[in-house]
Amino acid sequence: MSGHPVIIWTEADETRSARWRSEGGAPPPKRVVIADDRMTADAAYRLACEGTALLWRGDFQNARQLLQALARRTDRTSGKSRKPPKPVSSPIEAFNLHRQAQSQRARVLAMLLLPLDADYSIPLRRAPDVRQACNEAYGAGDKPSVVSLRELLGLIGAHEWRKKGVEIPALGDRIHPHYGVFSPVRGEYVGLVADAPLPACARSLAFDIGTGTGVLAAVLARRGIARIVATDQDPRALACARENMTRLGLTPQVQVVQADLFPEGRAPLVVCNPPWLPARPNSPIEHAVYDPDSRMLRGFLGGLAAHLEPGGEGWLILSDFAEHLGLRSRGELLAMIEAAGLKTVGRIDVLPHHPRASDAADPLHAARAAELTTLWRLAVR
Repeated sequence: MSGHPVIIWTEADETRSARWRSEGGAPPPKRVVIADDRMTADAAYRLACEGTALLWRGDFQNARQLLQALARRTDRTSGKSRKPPKPVSSPIEAFNLHRQAQSQRARVLAMLLLPLDADYSIPLRRAPDVRQACNEAYGAGDKPSVVSLRELLGLIGAHEWRKKGVEIPALGDRIHPHYGVFSPVRGEYVGLVADAPLPACARSLAFDIGTGTGVLAAVLARRGIARIVATDQDPRALACARENMTRLGLTPQVQVVQADLFPEGRAPLVVCNPPWLPARPNSPIEHAVYDPDSRMLRGFLGGLAAHLEPGGEGWLILSDFAEHLGLRSRGELLAMIEAAGLKTVGRIDVLPHHPRASDAADPLHAARAAELTTLWRLAVR
């Protein structure tokens, strides 16, 4: 098990160990007790809040019910279920409190652990077959391991999304996200790229920066652009985008390459949908939402002029959610654009369609209700 984190516990008066799995990079719990169907939810919650992990040896379905019970207790404690929510002095305070509550909730729920055999079978009663889901997320198994039930359920959910895909009206087809790759369930930004007027010179080539599932590259290909170079630096995203291009029959048009932002050369159209919030992600999947210090946004704007052909356009697709939360001002964004030697030649706005925008109980409702997603059409000054 060298090179991998190891979790250690005592069971039947013996010291035991197994590989520790955490996609979020959480360290293995230092205190572990054996738990089964006899443990009450109150006792489990008390131990989890104290930082003691519960390695489950009972029925799998009972473990799922226990996780739900832990979630209810955590939500009551955090005040999530109270209405109206506690008043806050500013949007950024609401955001910070929301993130703090999310982080605490995740820590408590991650304390319920399950064993996995070397082939990812779960050695528990009424356990589902998760071998394919685990192979997709972790790669081939070789040794027994331990994982939180919460993470395992995320793997199962991601496997189902990968199988059935996400319907993309602009494609008239589906995109199949892989585990750890952001799913294009919010269609506003896809619709913007599908409907924005193409520059006259852009029919030959486009770059899609940070392609993820490849959805925007696919939309550009279906719009008739002869060649698209789609970049990403995450191996999962690269594999996901390539698989989607193959599935959609777009491999002759779309080249998926590993790069930190831009590929070599210039293009008449360069498209980027960076993470929208300048904050630190708490898990790998959050890298598609949180961009510390707006690194990707700054990198895209800073390098765009050097990768645009004369007369070309850069399309920046960005929500103003961060502005409504007080995380970044409109002035800061405009200053980044100007400092990069760029100008705005047009913009297209769209209101959010997702259910949370109309959920008054959401602690960030005011910001979500005011949100606009914009396609900024940028050119070299």
